[in-house]
Amino acid sequence: MLHQLEQSLAAEDPDFASTLRGSKFMARNRRVAVLAALGFIGGLVVMFSGTVSKMTWLGVVGFLAMLVFAYLFTTAWKRGIGGREEGASHPSSRKGRSSGQPKPSGSFVDRMEERWQRRRDDER
Repeated sequence: MLHQLEQSLAAEDPDFASTLRGSKFMARNRRVAVLAALGFIGGLVVMFSGTVSKMTWLGVVGFLAMLVFAYLFTTAWKRGIGGREEGASHPSSRKGRSSGQPKPSGSFVDRMEERWQRRRDDER
């Protein structure tokens, strides 16, 4: 039933549906970025503990972990963790927008209110 509601929403208002999908996408990227930052700090601790205890292999493992988590953080950052427009990070949100229209500005709530006003004006 929920899937049917989601499909009808996507059919009625594809821009709104893509906005909702984009917010889930950015939330996932934020979660990955936070976990990657924590993993990077953990790798730093492991690297220093390997250095202090004179276990070279442990220091190397910590350094490699730092590299992996730094890579994960940068990929999550590039995909968008909330700082960019959703159209830039989610290409399907551009489908309904013509090239002559300006990009939406303002908060999410402001854009939804503008859409509501346009719908009410179109019905009259």
